[in-house]
Amino acid sequence: MRVERSITIRASQDRVWERIADPSDLPSFMAAITRFERAGPKRVGLGARFNIRLQVGSAHPGGLIEVVEYEPGWELAWSSITGLDHRGRWRLRPGRGGTTVVTFRLIYSTPGLPFGPIVDAVSAPLLADVVRRSLEELKRQLEAISTVPAMPGAVELALRGAEDLAVLGRSGLLRLYGPGQLLGLGRALLSWGITPAAAYASAAALSPDRPAIVDEAGALTFRDVDRRTNALARGLAEAGVDDRSTLGLLTRNHRGFIEASVAGWKLGARTVYLNTSFAAPQLRAVVRREEVDVIVHDSEFAKLAGPAQKRVQRVLAWEEGVVGRNRSLEDLIEAEDTSALSAPRNPGRAVILTSGTTGTPKGAQRSLSTSIDPAVALLSKIPLRVEEPTLIAAPLFHAWGFAHFMVGLLLRSTLVLQRHFDPEQVLAGIERNRVTTLVAVPVMLQRILELPARTRRKYDTSTLRVVAVSGSALSSGLAHRFMDEFGDVLYNLYGSTEVAWAAIATPAELRAHPNTAGRPPRGTVVRIYREDGTEAAPGESGQIFVGNDLLFEGYTGGGSKETRDGLMTTGDLGHLDADGLLFVEGRSDDMIVSGGENVYPGEVEQLIERMTGVAECAVVGIDDAQFGQALQAFVVKRRGARLTADSVRAHVREHLARYKVPKSVVFVKELPRNATGKIVKKELRTA
Repeated sequence: MRVERSITIRASQDRVWERIADPSDLPSFMAAITRFERAGPKRVGLGARFNIRLQVGSAHPGGLIEVVEYEPGWELAWSSITGLDHRGRWRLRPGRGGTTVVTFRLIYSTPGLPFGPIVDAVSAPLLADVVRRSLEELKRQLEAISTVPAMPGAVELALRGAEDLAVLGRSGLLRLYGPGQLLGLGRALLSWGITPAAAYASAAALSPDRPAIVDEAGALTFRDVDRRTNALARGLAEAGVDDRSTLGLLTRNHRGFIEASVAGWKLGARTVYLNTSFAAPQLRAVVRREEVDVIVHDSEFAKLAGPAQKRVQRVLAWEEGVVGRNRSLEDLIEAEDTSALSAPRNPGRAVILTSGTTGTPKGAQRSLSTSIDPAVALLSKIPLRVEEPTLIAAPLFHAWGFAHFMVGLLLRSTLVLQRHFDPEQVLAGIERNRVTTLVAVPVMLQRILELPARTRRKYDTSTLRVVAVSGSALSSGLAHRFMDEFGDVLYNLYGSTEVAWAAIATPAELRAHPNTAGRPPRGTVVRIYREDGTEAAPGESGQIFVGNDLLFEGYTGGGSKETRDGLMTTGDLGHLDADGLLFVEGRSDDMIVSGGENVYPGEVEQLIERMTGVAECAVVGIDDAQFGQALQAFVVKRRGARLTADSVRAHVREHLARYKVPKSVVFVKELPRNATGKIVKKELRTA
């Protein structure tokens, strides 16, 4: 059983940490603690032990606990040794205007059947109230003595508000609605608040008969989706899903992903978005770590999801062929009432997994934002408009596809979805649905350009105003070739699962500076730091740090990313030029030390990719007896290209320092990629 609550406190992160760093101080603000005393020589830090007892109704559970995680300013977690089986975790994250977002999570279980689950069910509301009251008391105490910097003045706020209105006006969100529409919108917001769960209820009030989803099964209107997700939420609730549950989604891009997500939010559930390219061991590990209660999956993943966890319930999202007797989303929808539900106590949370290209995928958790600021930031750089068709080709489970799903909720976009990426089918979908926005990863653009010219030009794509890409590096050659073919409609977003976005490059910026990642959008700060922690000068390389309203809340398994001055690292190296344009040079852990010189593969890759006849390139470090490490380039030729390893090496030698010339060049048919289009370099190193 899991109880988790968050609260925003008008106090600095350091000030909040002072109050929770010493567990023996918890009784001063935590409700229901009747005993809390040190049980060992350590007072703070890893290994500190305490005897704890709580009053929950007439019961007094407790036992011996030990601090198992201690990251100053960010995380403190304990686990039980004796007594009640439970784990507690404090998590601090920077909020807006000098505030701190404080989250407390309590996971516990009562042993024994059949009475353990019954005791859990009875005690859950009582413990949830304890957590809520404890956070409120901590907030009250800290804000009484807090010295938060002053909020922006009235003039600055007015200017910021005017900028927001201008952005929203350009998107078409500011328009006049009829009395009936406004009444329906008011009812939706009163029921759900400003949360993603309200999106389809609001859209059903404003644009009930407009298509909300178009996929291989047909079209659904906003009214359809609102009613169907009401029914689905009831069906999932009967299966035991509530605001203490975790829902796992293992699906392709189709209506099942959207409807299961929205139904989960309507119940206040925590939703984990699982990677469709997982192998069975990865899936088992993630399902276990994230404590998934129900997996919603496509029939093609039935064998994969089956052994994920013995006690995890399964529901089919998309059926193909004979799949046995498992319940499906359609079964649940057809069996339930479609009328509106009551809002849950919590708005739900989303867990997006990292790509796992350098290790085991981690869960990056976020609350489902009630602020419009993140959407305004994106709209300030990418001219998306209300009620226009958007084809999301990027996987919806990935941060990039998911971001456009969320923005689409605000804009009442018609989401055009295809379960499998096929470059010609994407062009056909654009023509058939008069799509104005294509959301993709760079390798998808490359696959489109690899189609024969007569195939590409068979489809009318003149409706496209925006092609938004992210998820992996966009080479300068690819950007220019795509815009030469489809017009200056390309927008490239640089970011990560943890920081969301850092910078967005517009078509004009990509034309003028082909390798740029662009500039930070509204409300985002990007700084470059040297290894000694000082800020780098323009043009000087260093580690990229980002601050915005969408920094994640920490990994679900514990830990976070490094922060400095309230900004979080992306794990990449880069520099800002004198005009504020960001240039990304590569992963900090991809750096190759050859003969004592530091080489960042990105520079070499970009140079090789600009050669005539090169489709794409990846450079890795290999062991070398003379220099410690040497560079090895893997090159994919374009059709009909006449390239040799010597010509590639000569081209690099002509433009870069000698120690950056690859020792060897290997020609391959394709580069290994994960489901989001990122090159998996660890597979190249073992090739």
